[in-house]
Formats: sequence, structure tokens, C-alpha cells
Amino acid sequence: MMRDAVLKVAGLLMCVAVAASALAQTASSPKSAPPGAVKSTGTKALEAGAVLLQGNAPVQDLTIYLNGFHPMKAHPERQMEAHHFCRQVNEDFAQCVLFDGNTESANLNGIEYIISEKVFTTLPAAEKKFWHPHNGEILSGQLVAPGIPEAAEHALMQKKMNSYGKTWHVWNTGHHGVAGDTLPLGEPMLAWSFNRDGEAAPGLVAARDKRMKLDSAARRTHRSDLRGIAKPQSGVDALKGQFGRPGTDIPGVSEQRPVASPAK
Repeated sequence: MMRDAVLKVAGLLMCVAVAASALAQTASSPKSAPPGAVKSTGTKALEAGAVLLQGNAPVQDLTIYLNGFHPMKAHPERQMEAHHFCRQVNEDFAQCVLFDGNTESANLNGIEYIISEKVFTTLPAAEKKFWHPHNGEILSGQLVAPGIPEAAEHALMQKKMNSYGKTWHVWNTGHHGVAGDTLPLGEPMLAWSFNRDGEAAPGLVAARDKRMKLDSAARRTHRSDLRGIAKPQSGVDALKGQFGRPGTDIPGVSEQRPVASPAK
């Protein structure tokens, strides 16, 4: 039994090492730091003991890392880069913890639930207004899975086509060109997605790409084949015209129109 436990720990350490190696190439540190004293020796000792003696089952399967952008639905000018660490619960549902970076000092600033188109169609109309569409994020090349092979990322994005996300940011840790709060203040903010070129603040995506050594334009080109499976989505036009600058359609991204009632 001891041998099995040792092998399990070794396997986990190997996974962590591989993930750490991939993230090290695309490190992104947070801009906000909460106030407080440096960790004491006692606190560090308690943490070390917890690692050895306590389980972390709910979070050990947060194995999918995604990076993208969220405008706040009520305040589209507030736009945050979001580092998603996700667990795929089943083929139709995933849950993600959001951070403002991917290093050990990153701040947890939100959550996102992801559902398939199949599940979205079961929601009542009043609930659907909380769920943003994902096709614009994917087909634009903005949503990325850093550190994995191109073919694997393409397969992952194909699975997320036509899906929806419900995202709440609970801490304004800073948005493009604007400093954040040092503590999570105020009410949670419902986040949305960019669904047209030009909606993201100028330089927002380019700054991420430069810092993390990514190429959103190349991903967009590589994903052009996914337009063939793109369906019109609810919420594409929810923020249309609210960004203070012209927006142009992304090929394959369109608003889902209401089905006309049959004539009597």
C-alpha cells in the first residue's frame, strides 16, 4: 500500500513538473497584491503539513489551462485577461477557477461554468441572459490553451465550439491600462465575451500575445476550418455597439434569431 502511495505521489509530481515547464514559457504575473504581512514561519510550516496530510481532491483535477478575455456585461469598457484552470466534469459541463496570472502569486478573481449547446437549450429564457457565447473567442484566436501542442489545442477548441460560459468576476484585479483594487470589493460582476473584431481595447490582445509569446492571428487562421461547425449563438449581439469604436463581424460568428411562431 505504501508503494502504491509513493507511486501515486511520484506521478502527481511528474504531472506538476510537466505543467510547470509549459507555464514557465508563458508566465504571466498578477498586477495586484493584497495588503498583509509576509507569511510567518509558522504559517509556512502549517502549509507544508497540510500538503503531506490533507487531500486536495476538488482541485487536483483542474488540469485544463485556458487564457482569454472578458468584458464586464454591465461595463464593457472594463476588460480583464482571465487565466482559467478548469475541470471537465463530463462532455457537457466544465467548471473553472479564474486567476489574474499563472504564477504562484496569482490572485483568484472569479469562476466560470461552461456548458454545451445541448445543455444551453434546456435553460429557461430568464437564465440564458447570464451565459455568454464562445464562438467569437475561439474563431478570433483570442482564447488559447498555452503550452500544449497545436493539434491538441485545436481539438480542445473544436470541443468548445457552440458552448456557453457563465462567468462572475469577484475581484477587480485590474483591467487594460487601469489599476485594480488591492482587495475584492463590491458586488460580483457578470462577464461577457468579445464577439466582433474591434471590441477588445486596442493593444489588449497584442500585449498578452507579446508577454506570453503567443500568436492569436496564427491561431485564427488555423481554426478557420471550425467555421463549418459554428452555429448562430444567443448573446452575440448583447453588447453590440457598446464599446465606443467600430466593430466588424468575425466570420462564422452570428446571433441566434428567435424562431418565428407558426401562423394560425
